[in-house]
Amino acid sequence: MSLCVDRVVIVTGAGRGIGRAHALAFAEAGARVVVNDLSPGPAAEVAAEIGSAAVVNTDDVGTWAGAGRLVNTALQAFGGLDVLVNNAGFVRDRMLVNLGEDEWDEVVRVHLKGHFAPLHHAAAHWRATQKAGGAVSGRVINTSSGAGLFGSVGQVNYSAAKAGIAAMTLVAAAELARYGITVNAIAPAARTRMTEQVFASTMAAPDGGFDEMAPENVSPLVVWLASEEAGDVTGRMFEVDGGRISVAQGWQHGAVVDKGARWEPSELGPVVRKLLADDHQVPVYGA
Repeated sequence: MSLCVDRVVIVTGAGRGIGRAHALAFAEAGARVVVNDLSPGPAAEVAAEIGSAAVVNTDDVGTWAGAGRLVNTALQAFGGLDVLVNNAGFVRDRMLVNLGEDEWDEVVRVHLKGHFAPLHHAAAHWRATQKAGGAVSGRVINTSSGAGLFGSVGQVNYSAAKAGIAAMTLVAAAELARYGITVNAIAPAARTRMTEQVFASTMAAPDGGFDEMAPENVSPLVVWLASEEAGDVTGRMFEVDGGRISVAQGWQHGAVVDKGARWEPSELGPVVRKLLADDHQVPVYGA
């Protein structure tokens, strides 16, 4: 497979799980990979498995300076940057009334800021390159979640951060298209350390059969979105798990009732109920 030959790719949270699968899939596709993870051991193991086409970075992507150093690692090690895969994250699950301020702050910082900060530094580099007359074929693949699209009971912090990533993807795609950059997002489902409780009963398929929850199932779409071939696809959200891929449509304008004047509160009961009668709302996970 040669979709990404010589393309320079950053994968955050690449020491384990989906990020590790991404890094190995990119290497197989011919890319040079910056393996970012806060845990030096797992990151070094992934880089060693790839070989000379990989370097390790252990910066915290949820910090401004760390995200800047991450982008600089790609530039210094490989002389450029083509692809940013924002994947790093963790969970601190609690029901809303039990969730502490620090548990909210850290999950939002690592997921939402941990997507924005690397994206900012990467986009600044690509914009400068384009303005200097250089060719840019930048690709950003963000990682949202079904929890961000539909909500998930016990994960208000995670759901809010992932919903923010979905909205950020739309805005970034619109703003950065002029510089030759596409920005898409995935909402994956796979068995990782973050989801081991959710998918505890979904074990690997016996006798080498297809494992629908294997992290490696998510990576082929990410590799394709990172390729030159995907230059006309941007601002989209893909749900991916097992062998399934779909495009999530997100918020759209719905049915409208227009009085042509200001409503009285007492009038709105039947109006709202009529609007909702034909509406299909996906239930929150776990509700």
